[in-house]
Amino acid sequence: MAILEAAGIRRSYPGVVALDGVDLRLEAGRVHVLAGENGAGKSTLVKILTGIERPETGTIRIDGRDALADRALFRQIAYVPQELNLFAHLSVAENLLMPFGRAGLGVIPRRGRMRGLAQAQLRRFGIRARPEQKAGEIAVSDQQLLQIARAASAREFRALILDEPTSSLTDMETARLFAVLRRLRDDGHAIVFISHKMAEIFDLGDEVTVLRNGRRVGHAPIEAIDAAGLIRLMSGEEVRLDDVVPPATRPGPLLLRAAGLSGQGFSDVSFELRQGEVLGVAGLVGAGRSDVMQTLFGFLPASGGGVELGGEALRLGSPAHSVRRGLVYLSEERKLHGILPRRSLRENIAVSLLGRISTGGVISARRERALTGEIIARYAIRAASPETRIMFLSGGNQQKAIIGRAMAQSPRVLIFDEPTKGIDVRTKAEIYRLIAELARSGVGIILVSSEMEELRRCATRIITMYQGRISGDFPNPGTDSDTLLAAIIGHHPAGPVPVEAA
Repeated sequence: MAILEAAGIRRSYPGVVALDGVDLRLEAGRVHVLAGENGAGKSTLVKILTGIERPETGTIRIDGRDALADRALFRQIAYVPQELNLFAHLSVAENLLMPFGRAGLGVIPRRGRMRGLAQAQLRRFGIRARPEQKAGEIAVSDQQLLQIARAASAREFRALILDEPTSSLTDMETARLFAVLRRLRDDGHAIVFISHKMAEIFDLGDEVTVLRNGRRVGHAPIEAIDAAGLIRLMSGEEVRLDDVVPPATRPGPLLLRAAGLSGQGFSDVSFELRQGEVLGVAGLVGAGRSDVMQTLFGFLPASGGGVELGGEALRLGSPAHSVRRGLVYLSEERKLHGILPRRSLRENIAVSLLGRISTGGVISARRERALTGEIIARYAIRAASPETRIMFLSGGNQQKAIIGRAMAQSPRVLIFDEPTKGIDVRTKAEIYRLIAELARSGVGIILVSSEMEELRRCATRIITMYQGRISGDFPNPGTDSDTLLAAIIGHHPAGPVPVEAA
């Protein structure tokens, strides 16, 4: 039975047709994968299916009725965005049941009733939290499940749209999420699952619709297509991730040494990075991976230990000092820490080139255009114009702009924190090749990733973290996945494995 039927959906914006005659049918008890590269039209379609925007042409029927004429029908379609969107300082129960009228609690709910309803939902969705806890204090995986539980708590809820829900989750946390989604599917709900991760698509999906350049270019049961065929439909060409392997060159001299580094969420962390090495960092969300890297860079304060870069002590607590010394950090939160969203692509690149494009405090427009143009061309950044606001570029092109800007500073050490989060397969392959190219040129790379497959493809060595400490140090390849997983969950019996120095 169809819960939602969309036919002939068209939507355009100045200079671009975002959707051109797209059809989609959501069946009860089915997981429908919506696949496509960044910029294919998925986000625009989601806005239309949830009633946020109206199509220029086309029809949307929910439960057999015209939803464009009766917009109350859109209440049956719940949506969970990729970014966490909770009130961090409110309780889990308040986040879960807000607005209270929708949950049948009235304007001023009784605490006891709120707690009882919240506890039932927490059990239903397997959320490891208490109703009275602050939402910002629970694990990221539980925050993601809390968003889903909140969306599903509406009494009219029949279909759920999830946009990259696993982008910040490890494999084990993803398995928890999938168990919840399968229960919702088995209860008769329709699930729309948006992901760029092939393994997840084939693990969870029942059918798939593919968008490319605003058009529907394919629809099939999931068993009728393979990963290679799906990637061809998405990109219009052959894309091979198998061609990407860790740099074959032997690591060079020591570049960076952290000794007993301690800070917010971690303690006594020690490791080394050599020239031309890609050091992978694995661990559960909350294990301290990003906290270590942000402290190393100077964004977070250190409470103990020290760092040497090029044999000299690095002054902790100063990102500007780190950049001057050749250490650059690329945050996983591109929109918060990576880009100036309302500024142009040119301005976002040029902001790190001021010393090269200005004289006496006056910027040379000619030099600015030349240098930013070189970076746009070198890193194959796709945009209508250098003057396009960077917020309108795909996630992959934003990431390539950030990388190009960083490389213009000639770093010795580059820290990538979840560099392919929310990025399509083709751009992911480009970034993998770029990491390998940078390593071959002698740059030391630290790669923080929740994807074990990504670490396997790119890293020359992998360290694991558990509860704020290093739990293992392994060569890659040469270490089996079970050993790595054991270290990630704190069950590696022998402690860190020594890695032979170059």
